[in-house]
Amino acid sequence: MNWICRTLFTSVGKKELQAVTGLLFLLFLATHLLGNLSIYGGRAAFVAYAQHLHALGKLLLVAEVLLAAALIIHVSLGLILFFENRSARPVRYTMDKSGGGRTFSSQTMPYTGLLILGFIGVHLINFSHHLVDQTNRTIFQITVEVFSHKGYLAFYLFSMVIVALHVRHGLWSAFQTVGANHPKYMPFIEKLSIVFAVIVGIGFGSLPLVILWQR
Repeated sequence: MNWICRTLFTSVGKKELQAVTGLLFLLFLATHLLGNLSIYGGRAAFVAYAQHLHALGKLLLVAEVLLAAALIIHVSLGLILFFENRSARPVRYTMDKSGGGRTFSSQTMPYTGLLILGFIGVHLINFSHHLVDQTNRTIFQITVEVFSHKGYLAFYLFSMVIVALHVRHGLWSAFQTVGANHPKYMPFIEKLSIVFAVIVGIGFGSLPLVILWQR
């Protein structure tokens, strides 16, 4: 009970919970990217991966529910902390630039987060609409149809840049919040954040291009 109160009613607790949910999404991004990279093995490999994923049945449903709950928590706490910080510091101040503090990605975290939330909604709606008749088409054919719309393709590629910016600071910040803020480790974690962000941006950004090339 004390842990719940500390989490919900203190700034430190909220930041810790947001960091944990953020790390959960980073893990999801890594596994999701690894699975989707099966497209480099050809359309058959991509379809096989999708079929294997859907074969998980209820386990997949549980994972989706947990991710949805984590998303709600992460976004809600992010908004609460954003407005709390604005109220506590109405006048801008200079942040410590050491470690990875004040960067473009750190300054835009609330805004990139909201853009990502919008992307998730559009992405899910878009694919859910096309997945209705999945029995008549493979996931590869559905994905080709989705990304064949130039407007959506441009929106997707732009969103991957936003995701990379958010991840670049999010990974570093999450580790710092959960207690890994040590001069010995933080330089490595900061570099890891940059590398991971680049991998996520290029990895996901390349998927529709490879898919359309293979159609």
